[in-house]
Amino acid sequence: MEYKDYIKQGLNGSAPLKLILCGNIQDMENDKAGVVSVVYATNDKNLAEQKMNDLIAGNPDNYYMVYSVPLNVDLTELSHYPSIAISKDDLQ
Repeated sequence: MEYKDYIKQGLNGSAPLKLILCGNIQDMENDKAGVVSVVYATNDKNLAEQKMNDLIAGNPDNYYMVYSVPLNVDLTELSHYPSIAISKDDLQ
């Protein structure tokens, strides 16, 4: 699947909460760190889609992903839950 397909999948998921995560590399004093943060949450698919478009256009060096998340569920028990992998190679 391509990046845009993953975004569509996240936006069109049946769970009500749409979470947008941002992954980026930050320069520290003598090193780099991979940071993943939740940057937006909404129950409105259209708002999530607009925010994704705005974030991607405004910050092309960051990696954004949107997830449909069920409420009142231990997310770690799902087969896949909101996350972005940052490898050691990304930090070089």
